Amino acid sequence: MDAERPAPARRGLADQAWLLLMLPGLFWAGNAVLGRAVAGEVPPVALAFWRWALGALIVLPFAWRHLPHDLRMMARRWPLMLVITALGIGVFNTFLYVGLATTTALNAVMMQSAMPVLIVLMSLVLFGETLTLRQGLGIAVSLAGAVTLIARGDPQTLTALQFNRGDLWVLAAVIAYAAYTALLRNRPKVHGLSFIVATFALGALMLLPFYVAESLGGRPLVLHPTALGAIGYVAVFPSILAYLAFNRSVALVGANTAGLAIHLVPVFGALLSILLLGEQPHWYHGVGIALIAAGIVLATRKAR
Repeated sequence: MDAERPAPARRGLADQAWLLLMLPGLFWAGNAVLGRAVAGEVPPVALAFWRWALGALIVLPFAWRHLPHDLRMMARRWPLMLVITALGIGVFNTFLYVGLATTTALNAVMMQSAMPVLIVLMSLVLFGETLTLRQGLGIAVSLAGAVTLIARGDPQTLTALQFNRGDLWVLAAVIAYAAYTALLRNRPKVHGLSFIVATFALGALMLLPFYVAESLGGRPLVLHPTALGAIGYVAVFPSILAYLAFNRSVALVGANTAGLAIHLVPVFGALLSILLLGEQPHWYHGVGIALIAAGIVLATRKAR
């Protein structure tokens, strides 16, 4: 099935693309901030390993009745399952956490804002898929809004950015997730919960040797309240809920359009700062959010 072809109109929440696109941005905004906040207290590979291991265990009871049938289908596509898991589960978040240990949250969010463009390039290279004019304009407008928010309305903020080795880790993470998103169109046609359990469990197994090496190398995980809270948050919100919503968005509107969810990360980051940290709203908040909203509406209107 063409990834950009609209799905039949339905009334369930799981078929509302506009709602599903909002959830990953909200939860990933918290993930980037939290990853930077606990960088000195929670080892990055440990955080990634327990994120996926705990996420798989939480979802397992809900997916249990689907697994007997779905596991056989996924096993027949095991090479693709391994590649998808390695890119979207094993590499993306681990590299992101490693990068956040030596770079700023601003740099990380700025580099992630390029992900929709990279998804378009991956779709073109892997499947020969091109953008419609409406999608291209929507991505451009949304990107302009994301840059406005990240730069706080001051172009000199972007010119003053300093890049370091941590940014290379973040860039590699972004490229990996762009490839994961493009490849989702070919994933086995199984229940979303089964797919989440399988990829989360496989991702945890892939990370296990690196987790052991990190622990033996002098960075063991200490289970204090901060670590437990961080693992609990990343297992539920940016993992289970965000991945369910994002994967479903790709199925509904295609990879190129679903990638715009990443531009909602600075939107929710700004809103959370205003609501929770007392930051004062400024003109660039309104302009950036309006541009991102307009870009998403423009890009998704035809698909909807």
